[in-house]
Amino acid sequence: MRIALAGAGAFGEKHLDGLKNIDGVEITSIISRRADQAAAVAEKYGAKHSSTELEDALARDDVDAVILCTPTQMHAQQAIACMKAGKHVQVEIPLADSWADSQEVLRVAEETGKVCMVGHTRRFNPSHQYVHNKITAGE
Repeated sequence: MRIALAGAGAFGEKHLDGLKNIDGVEITSIISRRADQAAAVAEKYGAKHSSTELEDALARDDVDAVILCTPTQMHAQQAIACMKAGKHVQVEIPLADSWADSQEVLRVAEETGKVCMVGHTRRFNPSHQYVHNKITAGE
């Protein structure tokens, strides 16, 4: 799978570090607010392309999916743009900052048949598992 990453800050680099360990994954594009940061991260992780515009990555035929590590208020709009461009998308939490925006993302996912996944990795934190187990047990 060929991946573009938008948001090349600390969380973005955590995703990139993980992606390096997955066979069959190629990082093809890095998007960041600053061109110099996008270029530096692209070079570090071997991406062929960098830009300050998500649309540039979405227009590429060497991108199958996008990971969004951008500010919350951008998530829904960007996720919708990714799916409408024919790309699967993984979004950092939260998916959106309103229920209406979340519902629109769901509608577009159903319309396009593209996967939109939210990175709920905190469910694996021991404190979150403890609370989950208490709720599940009815305590």
